[in-house]
Amino acid sequence: MERSSTSDTASEKPNPSHHSTGAVQMRIKNANSHHDRLSQSKSMILSENVKVAEPINRHRRNLSQHNLTFPDIISAQDSTVVEKEGYLLKAKIADGGKKLRKNWSTSWIVLTGRKMEFYKESKQPALANLKPGYKPECVDLCGARIEWTSEKSSRKNVFQITTVSGNEFLLQSDIDFLILDWFHAIKNAIDRLPKEQRITSRNLEFKLRRSSSIELLNNLDTESKEPKPEHRKSLIFRLNYSASDTNDRNRVKSRLKKFISRRPSLKTLQEKGLIKDQIFGSHLHLVCEHEKSTVPQFVRLCIKAVESRGLDVDGIYRVSGNLATIQKLRFVVNQEEKLNLDDSQWEDIHVVTGALKMFFRELPEPLFPYCFFEQFVEAIKIQDNATRIKSIRSLVKKLPQPNYDTMKILFEHLQKIAAKESVNLMSTQSLGIVFGPTLLRPEKETGNMAVHMLYQNQIVELMLSEYSKIFGSEED
Repeated sequence: MERSSTSDTASEKPNPSHHSTGAVQMRIKNANSHHDRLSQSKSMILSENVKVAEPINRHRRNLSQHNLTFPDIISAQDSTVVEKEGYLLKAKIADGGKKLRKNWSTSWIVLTGRKMEFYKESKQPALANLKPGYKPECVDLCGARIEWTSEKSSRKNVFQITTVSGNEFLLQSDIDFLILDWFHAIKNAIDRLPKEQRITSRNLEFKLRRSSSIELLNNLDTESKEPKPEHRKSLIFRLNYSASDTNDRNRVKSRLKKFISRRPSLKTLQEKGLIKDQIFGSHLHLVCEHEKSTVPQFVRLCIKAVESRGLDVDGIYRVSGNLATIQKLRFVVNQEEKLNLDDSQWEDIHVVTGALKMFFRELPEPLFPYCFFEQFVEAIKIQDNATRIKSIRSLVKKLPQPNYDTMKILFEHLQKIAAKESVNLMSTQSLGIVFGPTLLRPEKETGNMAVHMLYQNQIVELMLSEYSKIFGSEED
């Protein structure tokens, strides 16, 4: 029998009882191994007292040495994989719950498994990081919420991301399919995060909002220790104070109820002239009733201004105007001040077109009423062109008078824009993309938003191409 080498451990040392049982050991050596680290001894006959030693993993990156579980390793790998990157318009409107002034800027956005990074200066994040002191803005998606919004911005295709730390971001792009792709990618990334972490984060946010630091300290003091005898008087005083405070609150509530019940109605305030009717954000028929017409005066003024000095402008209605100037024009219109669009402050024709698009976008019910949306979609699906035009024409004729007259004058104007396509580069297809989602939309957004957007564009494009057949007389 060959003597065991010193590299064999104590568990492999021959036992006298082994010889008595006639144990035979066979030594197996790896010829390529040095220092006999991989040498092993195998016993063909093992006694009951012998236990096979488990191999020890001596690798420095052994998982047990770092206390990492397999899901942790997968999560760490997924968080570094870039799922999507590209340019979008970004505006941060809240930081830790504190509202910020909205300021749009173009950012290169990198989406990984559990976070987003915003880069300002470089298309490649690696190059941006080389600049000294530069750190990209990072957003943790764990527990975050994502939703479409039309109230936070007058731009189209805007969605909002709200983190558990109280940060709020708006992301936007004029390219419909691009912003839809980003929305679904971020939503999928949020949904993939562990539910336990999201629930914990939301509970923490809820607790922080519902309780102030003083209340937390008072609760801790109350739970941890009993009031001392010398503090009993102050405790009684606080109880009496809280009781009187409750009475004060009840009195304030009763006064508020009386004030609310006695306050004048909106109609009374409008009759007294204290509240003026708004042009932007009002129903189309109310604006027309107020002006005693079937087409809003503001729409007529904008169309007249564009046709006098904007038919030949490159990208008319596609290029956005200065948002601050558009909001200023909106304020002037809402205050019923005398409007002169030939004034120098409105010399940028894109401001006029931007205000006109905003007017139609902010209608509580679009120019194509909600009840007609599905009917127009079914009509545009008809394969036969003559039947499709006839169906669209019959639906247009059924519209309320303010909607029909406003639609007719608007599409007549847009037809003049399309006639100058060689100069302004705005075809009927381009105008359909711009005005489709603005003029008609479903009352409730569903999962097939991209399909609806395609039909919206096609309806506007067809009505522009076949304007004379749809809006003409029966003899035509």
